[in-house]
Amino acid sequence: MLYYILVPCLAALWPLLVGVVYLSAAKHGFEDEKKAYNEAELKIAAILALDPTRLELSDPNQTDEKFDYATTVSGVARRCNIAPTDYTVSSKPVRTSGGKKSQNAMVVLKQVDIGSFAEFLSQIQLRWANLQCESVTLTKKKGLPDAWKVDLDFKYYY
Repeated sequence: MLYYILVPCLAALWPLLVGVVYLSAAKHGFEDEKKAYNEAELKIAAILALDPTRLELSDPNQTDEKFDYATTVSGVARRCNIAPTDYTVSSKPVRTSGGKKSQNAMVVLKQVDIGSFAEFLSQIQLRWANLQCESVTLTKKKGLPDAWKVDLDFKYYY
């Protein structure tokens, strides 16, 4: 007798529970997701305004044969407020070993603060996925509180 009364009562409460509790929670969740989407859309638009070429390299299998150390380093250095007189770039010719083409280069940042260096390294490796930093040497400039000479060895895989 208990099952004949309890089961229909629970079956009748189920739509009420779904309508009141779960549906309102879903509406609140939807509103939160909608706000997050709008915020993300604004951030994406800001990123694309700063660097519209990001969409061109969205395919990880696509290689960019136009990679050049001089133009790449100068572009990233400009965005990081590093003066052209504060860095040097020396690249080696493209080499092929084991069927893969690669090119080495040494970049010397003559006098930068640690924040600019970190931003430089982050931006250059974020922009060029096939570029790897093989070694970093930091040398503190004497007499200056936040001035460093940075030697970077890069290798780009085509």
